[in-house]
Amino acid sequence: MPDRGSGRGPNGPNGPRGPRGPGGPRFSVGRPPRGARSLLITAAILAGLAILFAMFAGFWTDWLWYRSVGYTSVYRTELLTRASMFVGSGLVMTLVVGFNIWLAHRLRPPLSAMSMEQQNLDRYRMGIAPFKRWVLIGVSLVIGLIAGGSASGQWRTWLQWVNGRSFGVEDPQFHRDVSFYAFDYPFYRFVLGFAFAVIVLSTIAAALTHYLYGGVRLTTPGSRITQAATGHLSVLLGLFVALKAVAYWLDRYGLALKGGDFRNAEGWTGLRYVDANAYLPAKTILTIIAAICAVLFFATLWRRGWQLPVIGLGLMVLSAVLIGGVYPALVQQFQVRPNEQARETPYIQHHMDSTKDAYDIADASIEDYSGVSEASPETLRNAVGDTASIRLLDPSVVSPAFQQIQQVRGYYQFPGTLDVDRYPIGNEGAEQDTVIGLREMNVNQIPERNWINEHFRYTHGFGVVAANGTTVQSNGQPDFTERDLPQEGQLTDLGAYEPRIYFGEYTTQYSIVGGPQQEIDYAGEDGEVEYSYEADAGVSLDNYFVRAAYALTMGEPQILYSGAIGDGSRILYNRTPKERVEAVAPWLTIDGDPYPAVVDGRVLWIVDAYTTSNGYPYSSRTTLGDVTETSLTETQGDVIAQENQINYIRNSVKATVDAYTGEVELYEWDEQDPVLQTWRSAFPGTVHDRDEIGDELMGHLRYPQDLFNVQRDLLQRYHVDSADQFYSGSERWQVPDDPTQQGQSVPPYYLSMRMPDQDGQVFSLTTTFTPQGRDTLAAYMAVEADARSDDYGTMRILTLPANTTVWGPQQVQSRFNSDPDIATEINILQRGDSEVEYGNLLTVPLEGGLLYVEPVYVRGANTDYPLLRKVLVTYGEQTAFEDTLGEALDVVFGVTESGEEPPPEDETPPDEGEEEPPTDATLEEAIQDATQAWEESQQAFEAGDWGAYAEAQERLEEAFGRIEELEGGQPEETPSE
Repeated sequence: MPDRGSGRGPNGPNGPRGPRGPGGPRFSVGRPPRGARSLLITAAILAGLAILFAMFAGFWTDWLWYRSVGYTSVYRTELLTRASMFVGSGLVMTLVVGFNIWLAHRLRPPLSAMSMEQQNLDRYRMGIAPFKRWVLIGVSLVIGLIAGGSASGQWRTWLQWVNGRSFGVEDPQFHRDVSFYAFDYPFYRFVLGFAFAVIVLSTIAAALTHYLYGGVRLTTPGSRITQAATGHLSVLLGLFVALKAVAYWLDRYGLALKGGDFRNAEGWTGLRYVDANAYLPAKTILTIIAAICAVLFFATLWRRGWQLPVIGLGLMVLSAVLIGGVYPALVQQFQVRPNEQARETPYIQHHMDSTKDAYDIADASIEDYSGVSEASPETLRNAVGDTASIRLLDPSVVSPAFQQIQQVRGYYQFPGTLDVDRYPIGNEGAEQDTVIGLREMNVNQIPERNWINEHFRYTHGFGVVAANGTTVQSNGQPDFTERDLPQEGQLTDLGAYEPRIYFGEYTTQYSIVGGPQQEIDYAGEDGEVEYSYEADAGVSLDNYFVRAAYALTMGEPQILYSGAIGDGSRILYNRTPKERVEAVAPWLTIDGDPYPAVVDGRVLWIVDAYTTSNGYPYSSRTTLGDVTETSLTETQGDVIAQENQINYIRNSVKATVDAYTGEVELYEWDEQDPVLQTWRSAFPGTVHDRDEIGDELMGHLRYPQDLFNVQRDLLQRYHVDSADQFYSGSERWQVPDDPTQQGQSVPPYYLSMRMPDQDGQVFSLTTTFTPQGRDTLAAYMAVEADARSDDYGTMRILTLPANTTVWGPQQVQSRFNSDPDIATEINILQRGDSEVEYGNLLTVPLEGGLLYVEPVYVRGANTDYPLLRKVLVTYGEQTAFEDTLGEALDVVFGVTESGEEPPPEDETPPDEGEEEPPTDATLEEAIQDATQAWEESQQAFEAGDWGAYAEAQERLEEAFGRIEELEGGQPEETPSE
């Protein structure tokens, strides 16, 4: 027999030995040679280093990026906070869970019972025995890592709690400052939730350990649990119930943030009658019961048995059902429902007041407006010019015209919806509404797509393109005030500015600039001009370690070895304005529509940013993504929200992003906002004071559309002052659908105009309201949008009488569409392959009535971009469809601006040197013939009579030819007032 302990036998500790060749060394079967082992070890080390480098590369490139924009303090604060919460929470979870596992093992019975259950467990105990310490450490660490990762995501909650500032406003029920609910309450809830997780996991781990080592027995005869296990688990259960008592107490304050739907408040937040008179006392009683129950569990350390704790636990559960569920239901049924309005009135008033304060709509000025004017036609006609600078250029329609006329090269791109701003004209300081866009790079349209072209050659756009908002050229094209390459126009009269656009809304790819590879600057008369980036923006690729990090994070190995990268090369990324502002201020909610402006010789992107909260007691909750959606959302962009569900918002920060250097500047705007003050304390030095905003930049700041959309959504319900009116819902409004794009809310419009109580025109943001379920006009609202004005942000609402019928936008559009004369002219405009596009339907209060103006564009088959051809105007019962705004106003009011009656339609005398235009009868006959032929062709088409259809089409073409011939002698006029 071989000696098992000697190591010489086949089963000795040295294991089986392989054959030994003549004079050869002895080696073990299956064991790799020493050289192979070295290779495996080396490969494993290299693989580990590669994994570590991959993990490190992400952190390192992020640090380099934040250093390049000068906001390393933001990255450091966020990273350290996350790391501290990860380590702290993970360490607490690891130690507590590990301690309870160790304690359960320590309290195991010395002998296990003789039973089949324990014999089966013996095998597991024996298998674990050699690795008990490692199992304990491993299980505890895994649980700790998971807990730490979850806790690190609450870094904003921690920073708000540590740095929270007072709102100076108390809630009406508990008389706590709003900061308690916005900053303290979320942190207490986080700590409570974490404590529950610690206790629950510790209880589960301890119970499993007790079961594994015989402290808890499920099928063994006799006692099912040892005294030691009873005491240990009782303490853990007592801690759980004690935490439940704390949770019940916090739930009392949570009632002020309780959500739900109530009557006309879909986002209701706050206490109602049943909460204050049933749930609130119930939570207090349950707190006391839970505390007593916890004491009973702790008492098992001295008093054996589970009877009292189990009785206490049963009492708590029964109380939660009866006191926390049945009793409030009875109060609602027998006290509230019979007289709901009277019971709920004080709570509705609290809800209304808090909502108005939280959304900054409490000071909206509401005035009655007749909607019908008694002024003379002369007064009305002369008042138009003083009341509004009516914008005929619709920024959501004319982008294709900018694209076709000012694109210059196929790889330049304009946004689908352009922006409206103000720029001075002449030397008198007067300003005009201007439609503006940047010529940005579209790498998808470059002549040949490859890595060098996409990331080294075609790196930036070039130039601002702007057009007068109130006039167009005689051919219907935009009246450009800044145009062409190189730049020409009025904006350049302000002084030379840097036209290169390295950072924009469409620059989503990275670029490597400033090195040996030259860039395409712009297309000049002699071909494409080259350029090399001169700023120090971006991250320098000055060594192979940095290049390797970016090759890994960008997923492009060529960054590591490409010869196109050399001295001076810098990588630009995170290049859209919204990305950059969100990165340097991760505590802000970013507006969906950054807009460009020429400021002090630079092209700046201006980005509105908001501080938000979901913890304002009694204030209605709203969903940002829903209420900011309009017919332009797809082309303008969505809100980037830290919290999509909010009940407090302020436009507290105005940010700028330099289109050439990418430099980001944050400026305080709302100096009274406690949320901003909290974040400024958490991230000191990142936000400039408001008085550091320069005068020229101030002239381009405006009231943001997304904030306005949120506020107008709330004002549909919260414009009333009486809780009774709110309860009944009889005065509820709605934002009408865009009459030209059904199914989407009409967007607000920027317009320089004068409200009835104002002395002169002011750059404003406007909207209309209709009664719920109806298309007539209920109200008109304008907010002063010029940041230089002392009345910036002032909301003025004109409410129309409920007993009168004033046309709303949908009805006005329907009147346009149903007018037979207009329909005839529209059909003529649509001849051939031409398409008619309706522009923004602008509404202007005018001398007690309402003036509606809508530009009408025609997109021809040969031009493929819209040209302004007609202007629709309506006032009261009068509607006009003319070539120019001035002509349409003359027709509507029956008088010219000089006070004379306008000449009969189509009989305007020609200027000297012009041919006599066609007579009314001749042109009218041609139009009637065309209309009749078109109607007959449609009837024949529907009837399937193709012969009659062809004959009608021939007559239609002949009539169109006569119309073109007759109209050919008429002079074109600029469609402006």
